[in-house]
Amino acid sequence: MKAWQIDGFGTPFQLRDVPVPQVRPGAVLVKIETSSLMSYLKEYVEGKLRRYRPPQGAFTPGGNGFGTIEAVGRDVWHLKPGQRVILSSHLVTQENVEDKAQILIGVTNFGGVGEALQKDWPDGTLAEYALYPVSTVTPVEGLDHIPAEQFSIFSRCVVPYGGLVRGRLAAGETIIINGITGAYGTTAALVAMAMGAGKVIGVGRNKHKLDAVAAAMGGRIETVALTGDVKVDTEALRRLTGGGAEMAFDMVGQADDPSATLATLGGLRRNGRLVLMGSMATPIPVDYMQLMGNNLEIIGHLMYEADAHLKLLNLLRIGRLDLSPIKATVFPMTAVPEAMEAARVASSLECIVVRN
Repeated sequence: MKAWQIDGFGTPFQLRDVPVPQVRPGAVLVKIETSSLMSYLKEYVEGKLRRYRPPQGAFTPGGNGFGTIEAVGRDVWHLKPGQRVILSSHLVTQENVEDKAQILIGVTNFGGVGEALQKDWPDGTLAEYALYPVSTVTPVEGLDHIPAEQFSIFSRCVVPYGGLVRGRLAAGETIIINGITGAYGTTAALVAMAMGAGKVIGVGRNKHKLDAVAAAMGGRIETVALTGDVKVDTEALRRLTGGGAEMAFDMVGQADDPSATLATLGGLRRNGRLVLMGSMATPIPVDYMQLMGNNLEIIGHLMYEADAHLKLLNLLRIGRLDLSPIKATVFPMTAVPEAMEAARVASSLECIVVRN
Protein backbone atom coordinates (compact mmCIF):
# COMPACT_ATOMS: atom_id res chain seq x y z
CA MET A 1 0.00 0.00 0.00
CA LYS A 2 0.93 3.67 -0.22
CA ALA A 3 1.67 5.50 3.03
CA TRP A 4 3.15 8.87 3.94
CA GLN A 5 6.02 8.46 6.41
CA ILE A 6 8.77 10.31 8.21
CA ASP A 7 11.74 8.72 9.99
CA GLY A 8 11.54 11.19 12.85
CA PHE A 9 11.06 14.92 13.31
CA GLY A 10 12.76 16.98 10.64
CA THR A 11 13.27 14.12 8.16
CA PRO A 12 11.76 14.15 4.65
CA PHE A 13 8.03 13.47 4.39
CA GLN A 14 7.76 10.73 1.78
CA LEU A 15 5.07 8.68 0.05
CA ARG A 16 6.32 5.10 0.28
CA ASP A 17 5.32 1.59 -0.67
CA VAL A 18 4.95 -0.35 2.57
CA PRO A 19 3.30 -3.66 3.54
CA VAL A 20 -0.39 -3.63 4.42
CA PRO A 21 -0.60 -4.12 8.22
CA GLN A 22 -1.36 -7.63 9.41
CA VAL A 23 -4.55 -7.94 11.44
CA ARG A 24 -3.97 -8.97 15.04
CA PRO A 25 -6.18 -9.73 18.07
CA GLY A 26 -8.22 -6.79 19.33
CA ALA A 27 -7.68 -4.74 16.18
CA VAL A 28 -9.38 -3.89 12.89
CA LEU A 29 -7.87 -3.16 9.49
CA VAL A 30 -9.60 -0.20 7.84
CA LYS A 31 -9.47 0.91 4.22
CA ILE A 32 -9.08 4.66 4.65
CA GLU A 33 -11.37 6.95 2.67
CA THR A 34 -10.60 10.33 4.27
CA SER A 35 -8.30 11.88 6.85
CA SER A 36 -8.58 15.39 8.24
CA LEU A 37 -5.28 17.25 8.56
CA MET A 38 -4.15 18.95 11.74
CA SER A 39 -3.49 22.66 11.14
CA TYR A 40 -0.02 22.18 12.62
CA LEU A 41 0.95 19.04 10.64
CA LYS A 42 3.64 20.88 8.65
CA GLU A 43 5.28 22.22 11.80
CA TYR A 44 4.90 18.80 13.39
CA VAL A 45 6.74 16.84 10.67
CA GLU A 46 9.41 19.55 10.46
CA GLY A 47 10.16 19.06 14.16
CA LYS A 48 9.17 22.55 15.27
CA LEU A 49 6.75 21.35 17.97
CA ARG A 50 9.17 20.06 20.59
CA ARG A 51 6.51 19.22 23.17
CA TYR A 52 5.33 16.35 21.00
CA ARG A 53 6.83 12.87 21.36
CA PRO A 54 6.58 11.02 18.04
CA PRO A 55 7.10 7.28 17.53
CA GLN A 56 10.69 6.14 17.09
CA GLY A 57 11.80 5.24 13.57
CA ALA A 58 9.67 5.38 10.43
CA PHE A 59 5.96 5.99 11.02
CA THR A 60 2.81 7.34 9.38
CA PRO A 61 1.40 10.53 10.95
CA GLY A 62 -2.27 11.45 11.06
CA GLY A 63 -4.68 10.53 13.83
CA ASN A 64 -8.36 10.70 12.90
CA GLY A 65 -9.85 9.06 9.84
CA PHE A 66 -12.90 7.55 8.21
CA GLY A 67 -13.22 4.39 6.16
CA THR A 68 -14.54 0.87 5.76
CA ILE A 69 -13.48 -2.18 7.76
CA GLU A 70 -11.45 -4.56 5.60
CA ALA A 71 -10.81 -7.25 8.22
CA VAL A 72 -11.09 -7.83 11.97
CA GLY A 73 -8.79 -9.68 14.31
CA ARG A 74 -9.53 -12.32 16.92
CA ASP A 75 -11.42 -11.05 20.00
CA VAL A 76 -13.42 -8.53 17.94
CA TRP A 77 -17.08 -9.37 18.41
CA HIS A 78 -19.27 -6.50 17.19
CA LEU A 79 -17.41 -4.82 14.36
CA LYS A 80 -17.62 -6.52 10.95
CA PRO A 81 -15.96 -6.17 7.53
CA GLY A 82 -17.83 -3.72 5.31
CA GLN A 83 -18.91 -1.39 8.13
CA ARG A 84 -18.25 2.34 7.79
CA VAL A 85 -16.28 3.51 10.80
CA ILE A 86 -14.63 6.55 12.36
CA LEU A 87 -11.09 6.17 13.69
CA SER A 88 -9.98 8.12 16.73
CA SER A 89 -6.36 8.89 17.55
CA HIS A 90 -7.06 8.86 21.30
CA LEU A 91 -6.02 5.48 22.70
CA VAL A 92 -6.32 4.71 26.41
CA THR A 93 -5.16 1.42 27.95
CA GLN A 94 -7.95 -0.93 29.08
CA GLU A 95 -6.45 -2.35 32.28
CA ASN A 96 -8.36 -1.83 35.52
CA VAL A 97 -5.88 0.60 37.04
CA GLU A 98 -6.36 4.13 38.34
CA ASP A 99 -3.86 5.92 36.11
CA LYS A 100 -4.27 4.62 32.56
CA ALA A 101 -1.68 5.39 29.91
CA GLN A 102 -2.83 7.19 26.78
CA ILE A 103 -1.44 8.30 23.44
CA LEU A 104 -2.56 10.03 20.29
CA ILE A 105 -1.94 7.44 17.56
CA GLY A 106 0.26 8.82 14.82
CA VAL A 107 0.96 11.96 16.85
CA THR A 108 2.44 11.73 20.36
CA ASN A 109 2.73 9.90 23.67
CA PHE A 110 2.55 11.47 27.11
CA GLY A 111 5.42 9.63 28.76
CA GLY A 112 5.60 6.65 31.08
CA VAL A 113 3.80 3.54 29.87
CA GLY A 114 2.61 5.63 26.92
CA GLU A 115 6.00 5.16 25.27
CA ALA A 116 5.54 1.38 25.17
CA LEU A 117 1.93 1.77 24.06
CA GLN A 118 3.07 3.97 21.19
CA LYS A 119 5.54 1.31 20.01
CA ASP A 120 2.59 -1.05 19.56
CA TRP A 121 0.46 1.55 17.75
CA PRO A 122 2.76 4.02 15.95
CA ASP A 123 0.95 4.59 12.66
CA GLY A 124 -1.82 7.02 11.83
CA THR A 125 -4.22 7.39 8.93
CA LEU A 126 -2.26 9.03 6.09
CA ALA A 127 -2.13 5.71 4.26
CA GLU A 128 -4.36 3.48 2.16
CA TYR A 129 -4.97 1.15 5.12
CA ALA A 130 -4.68 1.63 8.88
CA LEU A 131 -4.62 -0.92 11.69
CA TYR A 132 -6.30 0.48 14.82
CA PRO A 133 -7.19 -1.01 18.21
CA VAL A 134 -10.87 -1.82 18.52
CA SER A 135 -11.44 0.68 21.35
CA THR A 136 -10.69 3.57 18.97
CA VAL A 137 -13.08 2.46 16.22
CA THR A 138 -16.72 3.61 16.14
CA PRO A 139 -19.26 2.25 13.63
CA VAL A 140 -21.36 4.77 11.70
CA GLU A 141 -24.87 3.45 11.25
CA GLY A 142 -27.79 4.98 9.37
CA LEU A 143 -25.86 7.92 7.94
CA ASP A 144 -25.05 6.62 4.48
CA HIS A 145 -26.30 9.88 2.94
CA ILE A 146 -23.42 11.82 4.51
CA PRO A 147 -20.26 11.91 2.37
CA ALA A 148 -16.95 10.75 3.81
CA GLU A 149 -15.39 14.23 3.95
CA GLN A 150 -18.18 15.38 6.29
CA PHE A 151 -17.01 12.85 8.86
CA SER A 152 -13.61 14.55 8.85
CA ILE A 153 -15.41 17.70 9.99
CA PHE A 154 -17.33 15.60 12.52
CA SER A 155 -14.06 14.28 13.97
CA ARG A 156 -13.01 17.86 14.71
CA CYS A 157 -16.18 18.27 16.79
CA VAL A 158 -15.40 15.37 19.12
CA VAL A 159 -12.49 17.09 20.87
CA PRO A 160 -14.51 20.09 22.18
CA TYR A 161 -17.43 17.76 22.91
CA GLY A 162 -15.22 16.02 25.46
CA GLY A 163 -14.49 19.31 27.21
CA LEU A 164 -18.08 20.51 27.15
CA VAL A 165 -19.22 17.25 28.75
CA ARG A 166 -16.45 17.52 31.36
CA GLY A 167 -17.58 21.08 32.09
CA ARG A 168 -21.16 19.84 32.59
CA LEU A 169 -22.72 22.16 30.02
CA ALA A 170 -26.48 22.06 30.58
CA ALA A 171 -29.34 23.03 28.28
CA GLY A 172 -30.17 26.71 28.55
CA GLU A 173 -26.80 27.77 30.00
CA THR A 174 -24.69 30.60 28.62
CA ILE A 175 -21.18 29.66 27.51
CA ILE A 176 -18.20 31.84 26.60
CA ILE A 177 -15.82 30.29 24.06
CA ASN A 178 -12.34 31.80 24.08
CA GLY A 179 -10.59 31.16 20.77
CA ILE A 180 -13.79 30.72 18.77
CA THR A 181 -11.97 31.69 15.56
CA GLY A 182 -9.72 28.63 15.87
CA ALA A 183 -10.60 25.26 14.36
CA TYR A 184 -11.68 23.68 17.64
CA GLY A 185 -13.23 26.90 18.93
CA THR A 186 -15.61 27.12 15.97
CA THR A 187 -16.64 23.49 16.30
CA ALA A 188 -17.06 24.02 20.07
CA ALA A 189 -19.76 26.56 19.23
CA LEU A 190 -21.54 24.09 16.93
CA VAL A 191 -21.41 21.37 19.57
CA ALA A 192 -22.52 23.69 22.38
CA MET A 193 -25.59 24.66 20.37
CA ALA A 194 -26.29 20.99 19.62
CA MET A 195 -26.13 20.29 23.36
CA GLY A 196 -28.71 23.00 24.02
CA ALA A 197 -26.69 26.01 25.16
CA GLY A 198 -29.00 28.98 25.69
CA LYS A 199 -26.46 31.54 24.50
CA VAL A 200 -23.00 31.23 22.93
CA ILE A 201 -20.53 34.13 23.26
CA GLY A 202 -17.47 33.92 21.02
CA VAL A 203 -14.27 35.63 22.14
CA GLY A 204 -11.23 36.54 20.05
CA ARG A 205 -8.83 39.33 19.10
CA ASN A 206 -9.56 39.57 15.37
CA LYS A 207 -12.90 41.28 14.72
CA HIS A 208 -12.88 40.35 11.04
CA LYS A 209 -12.55 36.65 11.87
CA LEU A 210 -15.16 36.94 14.63
CA ASP A 211 -17.62 38.51 12.18
CA ALA A 212 -16.95 35.72 9.66
CA VAL A 213 -17.69 33.00 12.23
CA ALA A 214 -20.81 34.80 13.44
CA ALA A 215 -22.07 35.14 9.86
CA ALA A 216 -21.43 31.46 9.14
CA MET A 217 -23.44 30.56 12.25
CA GLY A 218 -26.42 32.48 10.91
CA GLY A 219 -26.62 34.91 13.82
CA ARG A 220 -26.91 32.16 16.43
CA ILE A 221 -23.89 33.43 18.39
CA GLU A 222 -22.67 36.78 19.70
CA THR A 223 -19.04 37.90 19.77
CA VAL A 224 -16.67 40.10 21.76
CA ALA A 225 -13.47 41.45 20.21
CA LEU A 226 -10.86 41.56 22.97
CA THR A 227 -8.76 44.66 23.63
CA GLY A 228 -6.07 42.95 25.71
CA ASP A 229 -7.12 44.90 28.83
CA VAL A 230 -8.41 42.22 31.24
CA LYS A 231 -10.65 44.61 33.17
CA VAL A 232 -12.22 46.14 30.07
CA ASP A 233 -12.75 42.75 28.42
CA THR A 234 -14.18 41.20 31.59
CA GLU A 235 -16.72 44.01 31.90
CA ALA A 236 -17.72 43.59 28.25
CA LEU A 237 -18.33 39.87 28.76
CA ARG A 238 -20.33 40.40 31.93
CA ARG A 239 -22.53 42.98 30.22
CA LEU A 240 -23.21 40.72 27.24
CA THR A 241 -23.95 37.70 29.44
CA GLY A 242 -26.23 39.60 31.79
CA GLY A 243 -23.95 39.32 34.82
CA GLY A 244 -21.81 36.34 33.88
CA ALA A 245 -21.90 32.96 32.13
CA GLU A 246 -22.35 29.58 33.77
CA MET A 247 -19.49 28.08 31.77
CA ALA A 248 -16.45 29.13 29.78
CA PHE A 249 -14.36 27.09 27.37
CA ASP A 250 -10.77 27.97 26.49
CA MET A 251 -9.40 26.50 23.25
CA VAL A 252 -6.62 28.96 22.42
CA GLY A 253 -3.53 27.30 20.97
CA GLN A 254 0.06 28.21 21.86
CA ALA A 255 -0.99 31.48 23.55
CA ASP A 256 1.84 33.49 25.10
CA ASP A 257 -0.45 36.09 26.72
CA PRO A 258 -2.92 34.96 29.41
CA SER A 259 -5.10 38.09 29.25
CA ALA A 260 -7.81 36.48 27.09
CA THR A 261 -8.09 33.50 29.41
CA LEU A 262 -8.21 35.75 32.49
CA ALA A 263 -10.97 37.87 30.94
CA THR A 264 -12.91 34.69 30.11
CA LEU A 265 -12.53 33.56 33.73
CA GLY A 266 -13.75 36.96 34.89
CA GLY A 267 -16.81 36.61 32.68
CA LEU A 268 -18.16 33.76 34.83
CA ARG A 269 -20.91 34.15 37.40
CA ARG A 270 -20.80 32.56 40.85
CA ASN A 271 -20.34 28.78 40.67
CA GLY A 272 -19.10 29.08 37.08
CA ARG A 273 -16.76 26.57 35.40
CA LEU A 274 -13.82 27.23 33.09
CA VAL A 275 -12.57 24.28 31.01
CA LEU A 276 -9.02 24.52 29.64
CA MET A 277 -8.32 22.48 26.49
CA GLY A 278 -5.92 24.76 24.62
CA SER A 279 -2.16 24.96 24.88
CA MET A 280 -1.18 28.04 26.87
CA ALA A 281 2.57 28.60 26.58
CA THR A 282 2.86 30.79 29.66
CA PRO A 283 1.67 30.54 33.30
CA ILE A 284 -1.80 31.88 34.13
CA PRO A 285 -1.71 34.21 37.18
CA VAL A 286 -5.09 33.47 38.75
CA ASP A 287 -6.50 35.43 41.69
CA TYR A 288 -6.91 33.08 44.65
CA MET A 289 -9.62 35.21 46.27
CA GLN A 290 -11.51 35.53 42.98
CA LEU A 291 -11.75 31.75 42.73
CA MET A 292 -12.61 31.13 46.35
CA GLY A 293 -15.05 34.03 46.78
CA ASN A 294 -17.05 33.06 43.71
CA ASN A 295 -16.89 29.26 44.01
CA LEU A 296 -15.26 29.06 40.58
CA GLU A 297 -13.86 25.88 39.03
CA ILE A 298 -10.91 25.64 36.65
CA ILE A 299 -10.90 22.26 34.91
CA GLY A 300 -8.05 20.99 32.76
CA HIS A 301 -9.15 18.38 30.24
CA LEU A 302 -7.54 16.26 27.53
CA MET A 303 -9.56 14.77 24.66
CA TYR A 304 -12.77 12.80 25.33
CA GLU A 305 -14.30 9.63 26.73
CA ALA A 306 -14.49 6.40 24.69
CA ASP A 307 -18.22 6.77 23.94
CA ALA A 308 -17.96 10.38 22.71
CA HIS A 309 -18.26 9.51 19.02
CA LEU A 310 -21.38 7.41 19.61
CA LYS A 311 -23.14 10.16 21.55
CA LEU A 312 -22.16 12.90 19.14
CA LEU A 313 -23.28 10.76 16.19
CA ASN A 314 -26.71 10.65 17.82
CA LEU A 315 -26.83 14.46 17.82
CA LEU A 316 -25.86 14.40 14.14
CA ARG A 317 -28.45 11.72 13.40
CA ILE A 318 -31.37 13.73 14.82
CA GLY A 319 -30.26 16.96 13.18
CA ARG A 320 -29.06 18.78 16.29
CA LEU A 321 -25.40 18.95 15.21
CA ASP A 322 -25.11 21.23 12.18
CA LEU A 323 -21.85 20.77 10.25
CA SER A 324 -22.82 23.06 7.36
CA PRO A 325 -20.92 26.19 8.53
CA ILE A 326 -17.61 24.36 7.93
CA LYS A 327 -16.61 23.43 4.41
CA ALA A 328 -14.30 20.58 3.41
CA THR A 329 -11.50 21.21 0.94
CA VAL A 330 -10.39 17.85 -0.46
CA PHE A 331 -6.90 16.91 -1.67
CA PRO A 332 -5.87 13.57 -3.21
CA MET A 333 -3.56 11.23 -1.32
CA THR A 334 -0.67 12.16 -3.59
CA ALA A 335 -0.96 15.86 -2.67
CA VAL A 336 -0.42 15.71 1.11
CA PRO A 337 2.42 18.31 1.05
CA GLU A 338 0.10 20.78 -0.67
CA ALA A 339 -2.68 19.86 1.75
CA MET A 340 -0.38 20.56 4.71
CA GLU A 341 0.29 24.05 3.40
CA ALA A 342 -3.44 24.63 2.98
CA ALA A 343 -4.16 23.36 6.50
CA ARG A 344 -1.57 25.72 7.95
CA VAL A 345 -3.38 28.80 6.64
CA ALA A 346 -7.00 27.56 6.53
CA SER A 347 -9.63 29.45 8.48
CA SER A 348 -11.71 27.77 11.17
CA LEU A 349 -14.55 27.53 8.66
CA GLU A 350 -12.53 25.20 6.43
CA CYS A 351 -11.42 21.62 7.00
CA ILE A 352 -8.56 20.25 4.90
CA VAL A 353 -9.25 16.64 3.99
CA VAL A 354 -7.08 14.03 2.25
CA ARG A 355 -9.07 11.46 0.28
CA ASN A 356 -7.84 8.13 -1.08
